[in-house]
Amino acid sequence: MARRSYRSRNGVTVMTLLLLVLTVALGPSPSSAAGDDWWNPAARPAPDSQINVTGAPFTGTDAQGQVRGFVDAHNHLFSNEAFGGRLICGSTFSEAGIADALEDCPEHYPDGSLAIFDFITNGGDGRHDPVGWPTFEDWPAHDSLTHQQNYYAWVERAWRGGQRVMVNDLVTNGVICSVYFFKDRSCDEMTSIRLQAKLTYDLQAYVDRMYGGPGKGWFRIVTDSAQARRVIEQGKLAVVLGVETSEPFGCKQILDVPQCDKEDIDKGLDELYALGVRSMFLCHKFDNALCGVRFDSGTLGTAINVGQFLSTGTFWRTEKCAGPQADNPIGLAAAPEAEKRLPQGVSVPSYDADARCNVRGLTALGEYAVRGMMQRKMMLEIDHMSVKATGRVLDIFEAESYPGVLSSHSWMDLNWTERVYGLGGFIAQYMHGSEGFSAEAERTDALRDKYGVGYGYGTDMNGVGGWPGPRGADTGNPVRYPFRSADGGSLIDRQTTGERTWDLNTDGAAHYGLVPDWIEDIRLVGGQDVVDDLFRGAESYLDTWGGTERHRAETDLAAGAGATASSAEWWNPFSSHAPGRAVDGDRDTRWASEWSDAQWLRLDLGATHLVGRVTLDWERAYAKAYRVELSADGQTWRTAWSTTAGDGGLDTARFTPIPARHVRVQGLVRGTEWGYSLREVGVHSR
Repeated sequence: MARRSYRSRNGVTVMTLLLLVLTVALGPSPSSAAGDDWWNPAARPAPDSQINVTGAPFTGTDAQGQVRGFVDAHNHLFSNEAFGGRLICGSTFSEAGIADALEDCPEHYPDGSLAIFDFITNGGDGRHDPVGWPTFEDWPAHDSLTHQQNYYAWVERAWRGGQRVMVNDLVTNGVICSVYFFKDRSCDEMTSIRLQAKLTYDLQAYVDRMYGGPGKGWFRIVTDSAQARRVIEQGKLAVVLGVETSEPFGCKQILDVPQCDKEDIDKGLDELYALGVRSMFLCHKFDNALCGVRFDSGTLGTAINVGQFLSTGTFWRTEKCAGPQADNPIGLAAAPEAEKRLPQGVSVPSYDADARCNVRGLTALGEYAVRGMMQRKMMLEIDHMSVKATGRVLDIFEAESYPGVLSSHSWMDLNWTERVYGLGGFIAQYMHGSEGFSAEAERTDALRDKYGVGYGYGTDMNGVGGWPGPRGADTGNPVRYPFRSADGGSLIDRQTTGERTWDLNTDGAAHYGLVPDWIEDIRLVGGQDVVDDLFRGAESYLDTWGGTERHRAETDLAAGAGATASSAEWWNPFSSHAPGRAVDGDRDTRWASEWSDAQWLRLDLGATHLVGRVTLDWERAYAKAYRVELSADGQTWRTAWSTTAGDGGLDTARFTPIPARHVRVQGLVRGTEWGYSLREVGVHSR
């Protein structure tokens, strides 16, 4: 045809018209034809959900070379496979089609009478119309916790609306699985995690087939930040695998006794990394052998506390908080169906209103797991950790300048926000209603400006959380359909699946396809600035991930250094608390002084170095007031850093680097009745 065009322009016109007629008569419909519209699949299943978005997805970077797009930092694509496989009803996709994927659990027929988890968590009697495709009379809905919200085409709509990163948290809970009445899957947590990882890759292949083969679809699993950038620059969705489970690697505790060891942790982390997992929670819902949890509240909290007892033999235990941070209030709401599972004579304890903190923090095994994640350049989710555990994690990361910290769905104490940003971490807010979301975004806006970061949201869909309800069609500023996407390039109309069309104004955020509608609602309520921060989310998330990958542990100048002290405590001939124990690289040993003030530990680095950071890992016997002193010759000392408000734990003293060969920690006032006791002291150039 190209060669003929030089001979007969009129012939080309006639032939072109003929081809157009034949294309209309014989070709695929525009909704399924790829052509130059690379974002439309050539072979979408029929029937299927509509997308109801027109216009090309944006590609490339902005004028500063930064990627653009929204981040969902917390979602659960395959939690229908978790908890025994019958807690969340319906599937994300099915080779047999949408009718098979969006089908209710068999026990929900004919009227939802046996939708037990619905009325445990949401009140009422759980009754609903179980029919999904094609009518969807009662589900998915913003207040239904047991029905699929992540059908792949709804995720596609969110991508078309501007989302460019999704963290798919592989999730389950073995105890909830074991006590729930209906199941057809194993309750072993790692078995479920492996299955959900496999299905995520299966979904990628499923989408690829629609677009003509491997690598051609919009759903791309990524395992490093550079790969994620390439995917986003192509205009596609970068999918990151995470893990959110209660007893990872079998690390539960029974009557406070760990059921795992360091070998289990290393083996588990290696397996998850090989699966493509790059972020994870170390504890979730139940206290385990790694850390204590941030409590759940209300009826759900009572039910989970029952589950904790059934799993571990202990209920949650609380104490008064040591600082301004606090865990969630447990509350005293009854959960009769869950409480029936308790042994006779056992009941959920009551809790003092002024004791808001979990007594459990980060355990020694938990610290080993944290450092194992750092070695593998993985990002740690601190949501669901008790404030005691979170504080220790942030201390560790600050001591190592490690940026890989995430708060993905508003479960972190808000007082930690600046510490996370200071490390280079990333924060996303739970998918609250537009009013609440905008108010919280405004509260932290100055910190985002200070650190130059974007913002994210965590939808937590299929995560048994509840989602924004409708503001009503009669509100003064409803979402008006169709509307433009945040980048202005796409037109978004109401979403239709089968015989049901959803409207955010009257239905709320019923499923994942309504994420773009919810963002438009945020624009109307909170203003364009909030949406702009969200649109910078992809770049900020990848900054955190990239910084984590590039992190290199600095040389510890104190490792094996000559150590002397004013005194050393003596217990028996079989244990030693000599000064050298504080620089032997073993956190199970320590230097301990006699039980009096004005004690010191002195290190000889062997040569002069620039010294700009000293880390001190205190045992229970800590210093309330102390100085870090430096000397070039061991005779003349200068104070580089001091405090009168020490509270134990892991302290990091930072100061302008000074040439020094000798470092001295001078204790002034003890924080306890005992002496001063240091597990490890680290000395670094910066």
